[in-house]
Amino acid sequence: MAYVLNKTERVTPQMRADVVVVGSGPGGAVTAALCAEAGRSVLLVEEGPNLPVEWPAHFSRDEILHKYRNAGVSIALGSTQIAYVEGRCVGGGSEINRGLYHRSPAYVLDGWSADFEVHQLSLDELMPHFTACEEIARVEYLPGEASGMSTRLYEGAMTLGWHVIEAPRLYRYTGRASSKQSMSETFVPRFLEAGGWLIADTVVRHLSRSGGKWRLDATHAPAGGDPQPVEISADKVFVACGAVQTPALLRRSGLRKNIGNSLRFHPMLKVVAEFEDEVNVSGDFDPVHQIKEFEPHFGMGCSISSRPMLALAMASRPDCLAQLEHHWRRMGIYYVQTTGGCAMVRNLPLFRDPLIRVRHSEWDLHQYAEGLRRLAEALLAAGAIAIYPAAPGYPVLRSMADLRRLPESLPIRSGNLTSVHLFSSCPMGENDALCATDSFGRVRETDGLYIADASLLCGPTVVNPQGTVMAIAHRNAAHAIENRFI
Repeated sequence: MAYVLNKTERVTPQMRADVVVVGSGPGGAVTAALCAEAGRSVLLVEEGPNLPVEWPAHFSRDEILHKYRNAGVSIALGSTQIAYVEGRCVGGGSEINRGLYHRSPAYVLDGWSADFEVHQLSLDELMPHFTACEEIARVEYLPGEASGMSTRLYEGAMTLGWHVIEAPRLYRYTGRASSKQSMSETFVPRFLEAGGWLIADTVVRHLSRSGGKWRLDATHAPAGGDPQPVEISADKVFVACGAVQTPALLRRSGLRKNIGNSLRFHPMLKVVAEFEDEVNVSGDFDPVHQIKEFEPHFGMGCSISSRPMLALAMASRPDCLAQLEHHWRRMGIYYVQTTGGCAMVRNLPLFRDPLIRVRHSEWDLHQYAEGLRRLAEALLAAGAIAIYPAAPGYPVLRSMADLRRLPESLPIRSGNLTSVHLFSSCPMGENDALCATDSFGRVRETDGLYIADASLLCGPTVVNPQGTVMAIAHRNAAHAIENRFI
């Protein structure tokens, strides 16, 4: 009998399903829904809590504490570090992101097909899967005018003759009201309606194969409750824990071939721009404009700019905090996003979380500096009177003459790099030297073990990756069902 676990239900020490999906983010939720709708007995296991999409409030302290891994503080170590975030709740990263949505550019998919020998991955072949996902998780444009912060970026780009767009979002709009199309609002309910089982607050520590079945050793640890061991048995397993936790789990389970060697990011450098009039108005829609002129090398956009977020972005400039105190409504956070950095994921004895070590090339450091310069150029063209780079050692920028004095390459250890997009730690394809899985996510040299998250992506998507993750998960699950692999 299908059921949904809540805070009072009891998890049994031994559980069984035809298919187990570990992780309920965009890849896991889509996979679980398709498998359940195909009539399989499916158990969806989530490490984090099961919380409503509207609670806690988005981008609040409580949301960071309850829905982010490690309260939003994770670091890829290296000479130039990257601070990154991971969702840890039912729905995964879809619950905490801004919902900006893109289909993969054709040139990205074609490059993966060629370099990693991925079968059936052209944009035409992937389009039915984008469409199928978009019919369930709606994608819409703003119903009214964008915020002042967003339109300033648009105006700056247009003044310079640069290509700029309004990005759609995974939202349903009704006037000024909106409904976020996260996994907990779309694919997870669909999965449950099809008879799937969901257990939250349960972390899978190890996978093993015995007697033609997969065994998952897990721990159920609800808030305020005593941890209890859980043993789960399944015929097929889809691992969808995210681009860091998926390779960590597989490596703990003895699977290492091309696993955890190629983690990639969309690193961001942020600036705070100050204008003469107010651009940061309560009740405005989230900013949606993005500059595409320089992709695939780097792109630009605007970010959530609440007063606490502005203070965090200005943390390296304590002498400017008084300016923030009095004029924060005239300020907004903007970013340049690149494809730099490559990292390894490794487990350490006695440590809960894996070690991430990232390296950057000279070209990466040059792209960071060039992207920051171009972003500042757009903001000055939009009327910014001061630009405060969130990078220690960088001056306040007030004119084009200031930009000409910026370094040609980001100095090592001076960049305050962050990322919310992680992928490529277990790439798919038929290139045995590079790929952890086949073209449809089956882990090499295993029977019935698949990956179904951003780990599979062969490299940076250049655009926001959630749409790509969902479409590829849909493609791979449909392929497994049609070919009776599950």
